[in-house]
Amino acid sequence: MKKIPNWLIWSIVIVAFAGFLDATYLTVAHFSGSELNCSILEGCNEVTASEYSKIFGIPLALMGSLYYITILILTLLHYDTGNKNVISLVPILTTIGFIFTLYLVYLQLFVINAICVYCMFSALTSTVLFVLGLFILKYRKRLK
Repeated sequence: MKKIPNWLIWSIVIVAFAGFLDATYLTVAHFSGSELNCSILEGCNEVTASEYSKIFGIPLALMGSLYYITILILTLLHYDTGNKNVISLVPILTTIGFIFTLYLVYLQLFVINAICVYCMFSALTSTVLFVLGLFILKYRKRLK
């Protein structure tokens, strides 16, 4: 029986970790009240301080940190235990993350009219995780 290849597992781990670092930076900046160092684009603070930056009072950056660490833990748990049920959650979560990412990018471009480079990096990592999640589905079909 074939297993999910190591390159796929470790790609997810690396991308999820990068997303976690990015979202955690934004979370720390939010709770500390720090201005973001936004050297490439000037919209970081406008986006992260907008009315769309929280849901029910919870910063989206914190939700992002939790999302990425969940993907990371599930992937490492699968790697450690070989549990196929654990890894089958990753494509579901990455699909939800990708759809939410599309909404957040829409808000930046067409509602807030500002672009946050850190948020766009998160959008990139979320998109890459979605694509990697599709590869998991491909390999899961082969395993059945």
